[in-house]
Amino acid sequence: MAQWRLIARDGADSLGEGTLWSARDKAVYWVDILAPALNRLSLESGAIERFAMPEPLGWVAERAAGGFIGGFQSGFAEISLDPLTITPFGDPEPHFPGNRMNDGKADAQGHIWCGTMDMSEEHDRGSLYRLAPDRSWRVVDSDYRVSNGPCFSPCGTWLYHSDTAKKQMYRFRRTESGATAREPFIRFGEEDGYPDGMTVDEEGHIWVAHWGGSRISRFTPDGRLDRAIAMPARQVTNITFAGPDLNRMFVSSATIGLDDPTPYDGGFFEVDSGVRGLPTPLYAG
Repeated sequence: MAQWRLIARDGADSLGEGTLWSARDKAVYWVDILAPALNRLSLESGAIERFAMPEPLGWVAERAAGGFIGGFQSGFAEISLDPLTITPFGDPEPHFPGNRMNDGKADAQGHIWCGTMDMSEEHDRGSLYRLAPDRSWRVVDSDYRVSNGPCFSPCGTWLYHSDTAKKQMYRFRRTESGATAREPFIRFGEEDGYPDGMTVDEEGHIWVAHWGGSRISRFTPDGRLDRAIAMPARQVTNITFAGPDLNRMFVSSATIGLDDPTPYDGGFFEVDSGVRGLPTPLYAG
């Protein structure tokens, strides 16, 4: 029996990413970076809404004060829905106009950690940033081709982050001011595809989406493969736990680069993982 079900909707995502559970809205959000658009799935009604965006949007993080912060190609912005308003407030990379935001999440201390990338995927011009509640930002790490998937251990000690193009996941020890230097953590082989978005469950295991690998995998806190769940989409991109009990997993995917997309490529899925996730932290700024 399949451990997944395809969420029925019109169309598919070109580059689905940035999955986010909002307990406040009782909804799962995810972006379609290159459409560009923000999607919302109500877990109460099952209704799906799609909000057109003015430029590529890599991620959204929920604000404690209401609404969201979004990571656009041109930088950070406040986003409010119903009605839609977008208010930019900072661009960390005006010197790299060919870069865009790619993935990001808030942490339990109210910061947002997010990465950038060269849209052509030709240069190591991406960086990992930490956006503080006062809306200042700093570079934590650099020299990424395709930055992806920041997530955090339940204890808050560890930050996980990947360079998808280099097939490498890194681990950082968190500090009060940021993080220590990265250390190689999990190396992906040719048969694995590429590490994309990820999340952590309540047991501290890391769930990783495999771009080009048609699966999601669960790794132990010391980096050993625990198990994998096969997916019908070839380019699996991001994962979140959702629902009041955080026991519903949702997974995004992409069609970009595929000459012969199937009805599953670019689909949005609910997956039976058998475990629970962690509450979604809110940005304090």
